[in-house]
Amino acid sequence: MVQPLSRRHFLGLSACSLATAGLAPLLGVTGTAPAQLPPPVPGMDAPGAVLLNYNENPLGPFPEAREAAVQAMDHAHRYLFGLQHEFTALFAEKHGVDPRHVAAYCGSGVALDAAALAFTGPQAALVTADPTFETLAQMASAHGARVVRVPLRNDGAHDVEAMAAAAANNGAGLVYVCNPNNPTGSITPRAGLEWLFANKPATSIVLVDEAYIHYSDEVDLLDLVRDGREDLVVLRTFSKIYGMAGLRLGAAVAHPSLLQKLVLQGVNSLPVPAVAAGMASLQHPGHLATRKADNTRLRQETVDWLAARGHACLPSQANCFMVDIHGDGRAFGAAMAKHGVFVGRSWPSMPRHVRVTVGTAEEMARFREAFEQVMAG
Repeated sequence: MVQPLSRRHFLGLSACSLATAGLAPLLGVTGTAPAQLPPPVPGMDAPGAVLLNYNENPLGPFPEAREAAVQAMDHAHRYLFGLQHEFTALFAEKHGVDPRHVAAYCGSGVALDAAALAFTGPQAALVTADPTFETLAQMASAHGARVVRVPLRNDGAHDVEAMAAAAANNGAGLVYVCNPNNPTGSITPRAGLEWLFANKPATSIVLVDEAYIHYSDEVDLLDLVRDGREDLVVLRTFSKIYGMAGLRLGAAVAHPSLLQKLVLQGVNSLPVPAVAAGMASLQHPGHLATRKADNTRLRQETVDWLAARGHACLPSQANCFMVDIHGDGRAFGAAMAKHGVFVGRSWPSMPRHVRVTVGTAEEMARFREAFEQVMAG
């Protein structure tokens, strides 16, 4: 049982220099339109619907995190900047970095937007993979930056040689690497990332999004921040393996000089239940290995089942994979939805592939059943 949060957790500093802001300031950026929520999808709220479309964790937060969040509700009427400092200090301790190298955010999406505003613009391009997570490219484009998309290699890894060349040829202010990648779940080996640092323009910042790193066997890049790199930002989120997508909590790890550029506006408070849940999660790392093993097993079982039926998947080390459905991805998704199974979308560069989130054993059984029915129909 988690011990009640002590009074010390709720009495602290009156400012949080590394906390980030909400999205309101973005509305004043030239050319930027207010963000749009995804439209409601008919049937997603129906009882028994299987949601394999947003890379959410069906298990939800750790039990200890749930309890901590409930306890923290008694203090949710306060701006608990002291608690945020404790969170960044705990995150830094657990990951072996200096607390000055950690900033907390309402999920990693805010940090992605801040990076686009800080490091890209009309004279500073963004180099990104294709396909990959698109939030950063969307904000950079709205900010007037040129977005240069570099196709993934056939094995799903980022083409670091082509990305370094694109950065040099286009005056890139920022190079974005999602590792493991979303939507493919594929990884880019550490050696490739080290080559990128050695060969990119010295003025280009590299942002490595490690939202799915806990699902993979890859070594993270936090040691490079620890060793003093001033051209690297590493992002983490509690939305994936920690199961906190709806609570909104994330962190950026970088040299303080870069973190200062990732603050959108002054100081703002993070959601108190989310911070409490995040701290409880960090105190119970044993759950990570269990969740990773279960995800790996269910993913591989499904990938093998699909391969036996002639539907290849890209190699994945995340809680999602891309499957070749030998047809129009959008039509396939609509057909699956009629069976109460909602899968992710396809991407313009991979129109025959559809992203599928790894759910529970029962949900993946429903996926296989619906898949067979759609393909037979």
